[in-house]
Amino acid sequence: MSFRHSFFSPSALSSFFLLAGVSTSQASELPAPVQALANQGWEIHGQFDAPGGLTGYGASTQGQEIAIYLTPDEEHAIVGTLTDSQGNNLTEAQLDEHVRAALEAETWQLLENSHWIQDGNPEAPQVIYTFTDANCTYCQAFWEQTRPWVNAGKVQLRHIMIGILAPDSPGKAAVLLGADDPSAALKRKKEGEVITASAQPREIEEQVYTNNQLFEALGLYATPTSAFQRETPNGDLRIDRIQGMPDEARLIEMMGSPAP
Repeated sequence: MSFRHSFFSPSALSSFFLLAGVSTSQASELPAPVQALANQGWEIHGQFDAPGGLTGYGASTQGQEIAIYLTPDEEHAIVGTLTDSQGNNLTEAQLDEHVRAALEAETWQLLENSHWIQDGNPEAPQVIYTFTDANCTYCQAFWEQTRPWVNAGKVQLRHIMIGILAPDSPGKAAVLLGADDPSAALKRKKEGEVITASAQPREIEEQVYTNNQLFEALGLYATPTSAFQRETPNGDLRIDRIQGMPDEARLIEMMGSPAP
């Protein structure tokens, strides 16, 4: 199965940032009407120029992306969609740039700061984060599917180890994360070595728990779920995702090239 869209829904993004303790508000710099909305729990993500002397702000609340338009006197704010004389929606592109893109940029950093195991050359140009359960047969198949790119040094996988599929999944994830050489331990496991769950230092077990929380907060349900960056026609980097096994076309897109 595969999905082509922004990595997270707005509600999932909101949950993710609450979980991570990240605030994207700029509350101390906001005009009073926008500040009032921030005080009500709205996240203010970015400011942009708008027609008619208005100043726009990209925001989100309760999983919804919303544009706020500040009047020139900075005494009032209008919430909603701005259209031109032909009825064209002038708000959607601003929400994409100032809410979704901003959140995705921070999301990529949060994925980088999660607890993952390196698979492949750390200098490989294409980076893919993939949520991996040690008991997941599809994760095993995905690992095998990606070997041509990884072995050629073109792609690096970063396995965010989670434990959700079986009672011993968290323990197996902890064993791999706590190994003296996690990358080597993961490789041996993928090549057929049997691992057994065992008690690990509390710090390692908490890493698995945190990864599980991240997976759940994002509203994800399939392993592997993989995240990668794609370049838009205007040169921006956006996050794309695939839940489950990718088909051939999506695999090539994710890897960044046909198989070497």
